[in-house]
Amino acid sequence: MSLTDHLPALQVVVPLIAAPVTVLLRRRDLAFGTALAATWSAFAIALALWWRVADGEVLSYAIGSWPPPWGIEYRVDQLTSLVLVLVAGVAALVLPYSRASIEAEVPARQHYLFYTMFLLSLTGLLGITITGDAFNIFVFLEVSALSTYVLIALGRDRRALVASYQYLIMGTIGATFIVIGIGLLYLMTGTLNLADMGRRIATVQGTRPILAALAFLTVGVSLKLALFPLHQWLPDAYSHAPSAVSAFLAATATKVAVYVLLRFYFTVFGESAVFTDLPMGRMLLLLALAGMFAASAIAIFQTDLKRLFAYSSVAQIGYIILGLSFQSESGLTAAIVHLFNHGITKGAAFLLLGCVALVMGGTSLARVQGLGKRMPWVSLGIVLCGLSLIGVPGTAGFISKWYLLLAAFEKGQWWLVFLIAGSSLLAVAYVWRFVEAAYFREPRADLGDRRVPWSMGLPAAVLAGATVLFGLNTAFTVGTAAAAAAALAGGR
Repeated sequence: MSLTDHLPALQVVVPLIAAPVTVLLRRRDLAFGTALAATWSAFAIALALWWRVADGEVLSYAIGSWPPPWGIEYRVDQLTSLVLVLVAGVAALVLPYSRASIEAEVPARQHYLFYTMFLLSLTGLLGITITGDAFNIFVFLEVSALSTYVLIALGRDRRALVASYQYLIMGTIGATFIVIGIGLLYLMTGTLNLADMGRRIATVQGTRPILAALAFLTVGVSLKLALFPLHQWLPDAYSHAPSAVSAFLAATATKVAVYVLLRFYFTVFGESAVFTDLPMGRMLLLLALAGMFAASAIAIFQTDLKRLFAYSSVAQIGYIILGLSFQSESGLTAAIVHLFNHGITKGAAFLLLGCVALVMGGTSLARVQGLGKRMPWVSLGIVLCGLSLIGVPGTAGFISKWYLLLAAFEKGQWWLVFLIAGSSLLAVAYVWRFVEAAYFREPRADLGDRRVPWSMGLPAAVLAGATVLFGLNTAFTVGTAAAAAAALAGGR
């Protein structure tokens, strides 16, 4: 076998091995260099895997040459590859950004630990995405979660420790629900391989243990993806974590949780068992709409931009779940497209807010007065991200909402078209709060002459530019999402 045949394993192994190496090296420069090499290698591997499955091929990699379902399988299809590209790509941009960012937010003696935890979090998210084994999902979920708790707590703000503790409590409850659900599935099917589980579950479909497993997994994963009203951990975690951590989590963590939900619903339980035999579609629709409106309304009244965009994330997750609730291939395409587009949009927004915090001394609306004059390019980037969240044509967010509208038209649900438009108007309201402060007020007089380092500005600019790129060219996002939706709807 050639090296390329081992790419699925290397996707996880590279950052996993690099993590303890950064601890052994300890020196900030060496730890940073090791982490940078690992993240960019992971991104290159993700792109290579996407290229290999772009024509619809499914890669199956047997760990230790033990064939599935007896051994652990890493499985890559078009949906998997899209999420891998998102996670690894964001990590590859956040890591160089973090070098200057953590200088102001994390004590110097803990910098090497930051890189270690970052690599472990990346390992966990990549592992969750690529594994075809249910119990491995739980293991990688814990690897990612435990390292994320530490990353959040590394912030100088004492509130970061409280936010980390809240996330730990909620995350532990979610993980407990997930492992109970997986245990019930194993009890009834005798396998942990997701594909094999999907084949065997047909004989026990509708039994109480299977229904209980579906309930436990739905609640547990919903906690992880911050589905309203199970989102209480998210605003504090995003607001008080170091800027680089906020950007990485906002772009990846909840998106990977959505991916897990899709895998269990379509690969294991089957679309008909979830949406036809049970009222899951209606339940998800109500929760999605509640999140879209309630979280957006709460965002309008926030006085800190990081917290404002954190509540915006809860609302945008509602759009993803709305697409899932349509129970159609076009709705599923919309959900997957928005999973990717919202990831890059919110990642860019939090990277830009980190630049604002560095120069302006914080991200409160009082601090960003006159930002349009003081930091015109950063302000423009935040506005672009805001336009994408609203769904303005020419941005990635427009593509997502367009496909949601198409799914609603297809179902003949005209009332949903008006609700989607109405929730977008709420996004206009909270984005306008930034525009008003940045462009219609005079800059503060107590600011120094600190500038944004290029190592922070460039990654933020790349992600902000991607929100426009994927709004104009949809070949990669929509093309991959449509193929992935077709495969999921077909039970693959």
